[in-house]
Amino acid sequence: MRTPTPPITVNTQELARVLEPIIRRIVREELTRAVAQQTKVFRLKPDSPLYDDMREILRRKASGKIKLYPYAEVWGE
Repeated sequence: MRTPTPPITVNTQELARVLEPIIRRIVREELTRAVAQQTKVFRLKPDSPLYDDMREILRRKASGKIKLYPYAEVWGE
């Protein structure tokens, strides 16, 4: 019988540091894929997870609870 693996504890700041570059890469890839499918008009489907995320970002920005980064910092260019 295998011994259960103990849970891994990670603080919030460390988790954010590790996940941030991964999330940015995924969002960039998904946006590139979405734009490639429809080159003249870019629209998100209202039932898509990305649409929900963008709406949440807009809500947080309006309430002053979000910091938006410049393009060069986000994409590392």
